[in-house]
Amino acid sequence: MIDIEKVDFVSIPTRDIAASRRFYGEVLGLPASTTNEDEFEAGNVTLALWRPEADGEQFAPNTAGFALRVADVASAREQLVSAGVEFLGGTVDTGVCHMAFLLDPDGNTVILHRRYA
Repeated sequence: MIDIEKVDFVSIPTRDIAASRRFYGEVLGLPASTTNEDEFEAGNVTLALWRPEADGEQFAPNTAGFALRVADVASAREQLVSAGVEFLGGTVDTGVCHMAFLLDPDGNTVILHRRYA
């Protein structure tokens, strides 16, 4: 068995790098990496924009999604709605957390998430 220390980055497939940079940097407000203009810091993990077609791979959005922990899902959702972001349905209360689902410009699922206190 190997000893995993942590997740360093998650790849975000994109066809439009400029639109993705705007979305993650300006709309979501994630700080840009100091080492790569196509990476954004999300607390404990880096989100790395990746153009699969530039590497000869077929583009397919990540529809399973990844969750970004926020202090308050309802408040974060309101802020993004006022910035023009559309959500996929209402906020979900699972009994242990709240989640709100949205799509980035390439159709990747992004989840606003907060576990109960």
